[in-house]
Amino acid sequence: MEIDTPKHLITLDPHIPIWDRVFTVAPLVVIGSKGSVEDDLAPKHMATPIGFGNYFGFVCTPRHCTYENIKSTGVFSVSFPTPEQLVSISLSASPRKESESKSKTVVAALPTVRASSIDVLMIDGAYLYLECELFKIIDGFDDYSLITGHVRQVLVHEDYLKSSDRDENQQIRENPLLAYIAHGRFAKISETYNFPFPKDFQR
Repeated sequence: MEIDTPKHLITLDPHIPIWDRVFTVAPLVVIGSKGSVEDDLAPKHMATPIGFGNYFGFVCTPRHCTYENIKSTGVFSVSFPTPEQLVSISLSASPRKESESKSKTVVAALPTVRASSIDVLMIDGAYLYLECELFKIIDGFDDYSLITGHVRQVLVHEDYLKSSDRDENQQIRENPLLAYIAHGRFAKISETYNFPFPKDFQR
């Protein structure tokens, strides 16, 4: 049976990538890793908790040193920056120069702190830090891979810590969150609303 498509909907060709043709909302994090000698920081927006346990994953490619670093060392950090850190995040996306490493040209110019439980850098001033041990790498998404880690250490800024005695909407208004609008835009989230869950809803 044929289904009539509403006139306002446009069918996209699923044989070519669709993500450059629509707007989607994603977190924006900075992944820290370390090679045999040098530190690396790289922004990622295809990033998410994996399930409701302490697992975190992000999409990367074997063409990038982040992938090779994590595969070699088995650890990585995740920094959740604030909207005020947008310039630092943008700089961390700068490619390395042929004559000089990214660590010397870019990473050295960024405000950083070293993770407490692993030998990896993080962006200074972020509101949430995850220090992760590699759990599993899943290759095969064309030229991309899903890198997952088990969170071993967590640090959070006190202003962003959820508490039953604080109004969540006011808390986010005073401490906005950064979101990435794929591809190439960002948003500062300061206004939120309670989600209308059905009665007796359980995750």
